[in-house]
Amino acid sequence: MVNPMENPRVREEMKKAMIKPLNDKSKVKKVIGIVSGKGGVGKSLVTGLSAVSASRAGYKTAIMDADITGPSIPKMFGVHQKAEIKTGEIYPLVTNSGIEIISLNLLTDNETDPVIWRGPIIGGVVSQFWTDVVWGDIDVMFIDMPPGTGDVALTVFQSIPLDGIIVVTSPQDLVSMIVMKAINMAEMMDIPVLGIVENMSYLECPSCQEKIEIFGPSRASEVAHQNKTVVLDRIPIDPDYAHLTDQGLIEFYLTDAMKGIPDLIKELMEKNE
Repeated sequence: MVNPMENPRVREEMKKAMIKPLNDKSKVKKVIGIVSGKGGVGKSLVTGLSAVSASRAGYKTAIMDADITGPSIPKMFGVHQKAEIKTGEIYPLVTNSGIEIISLNLLTDNETDPVIWRGPIIGGVVSQFWTDVVWGDIDVMFIDMPPGTGDVALTVFQSIPLDGIIVVTSPQDLVSMIVMKAINMAEMMDIPVLGIVENMSYLECPSCQEKIEIFGPSRASEVAHQNKTVVLDRIPIDPDYAHLTDQGLIEFYLTDAMKGIPDLIKELMEKNE
């Protein structure tokens, strides 16, 4: 008996049917998910730096904070006001440099309130961030996803038209192994892997500029080669990252981190021309 899912055209049609409609007052040209196989590898930092890099290059940029139980994007950008809701529509807040963001922290009474919800409810909130938020005209949206391959990742992969994902890892062997799960999930769902970012890759000596690989030799190139993708960046350990994100000043940090993002966006744009 022939399995219809083995037909590429049938799979593509079914995939399109599951996509949720974007708010009719919005236009989002490109959507990039930032994922990791586990927590603690700096996924939100990479999301923030990617958005800053895109914004500095002149792209109208947005961030959807889909890490519902551990949102950190508002704090990173120093945004603490409440998002406005009118007639069922949610309006994102805008950072100092013009990046639009939405996060559950911008909708709750207190930023420290815990989210004690089951997976389906959390997935529903993420879908609403796509269907009910008035984003306006956006060139590129970055989605900061929760770690792992659970309900929210599945919701994003199935209901939002991702142009690809960036996978964040760190040098440890275990993390490199775990990140393969995220890559394999994306491939199973026909989501392109745009590249790998290795965070905490090394520490640069302030005196001699030697790169010290505290967690051992980088495996980013090996993992990228195995999965026929590229290494987008190797981000060093830098105390300034922690200081500036705690102060909500990530937009003001002068860094070359994620400097390849504008070229990646341009490449994605040109594919549809």
